[in-house]
Amino acid sequence: MKEINWNEVDEYPSVNDCEKLSDAIQRKQCFFDFITATIQQKLAVDTLSTLFPKLDTIEVKVTVLPNSEMEFEPQFPKDSVAYDTIKIDSILRVRLVDFPKVNPAIKRGIPVKTKFVLPVIIKSE
Repeated sequence: MKEINWNEVDEYPSVNDCEKLSDAIQRKQCFFDFITATIQQKLAVDTLSTLFPKLDTIEVKVTVLPNSEMEFEPQFPKDSVAYDTIKIDSILRVRLVDFPKVNPAIKRGIPVKTKFVLPVIIKSE
């Protein structure tokens, strides 16, 4: 048990579009690109850039549970008093629903929970 690296997974989470890639690094990158693009697309419909014009990027902690469910939590810098963190959090929770099916990460043949933080561009100049 001591020889198992519990901080690494055997297979990263994935989506069906990335499953066809055989290289593990390409599959991982495909997954992160897909998740980031999907979050950006869902948030583009909203008023985050209108409500917070100085906010161009937000970091989102993404948790993929073993049952394929996903949780999203915005990450704010310690000096984030400039933003209404509760409002941003509620916008994320409303917009980031009906996500495409995600296959959970695998460790030793068992689905496991994974967490990662992604920078999501809210607006681009």
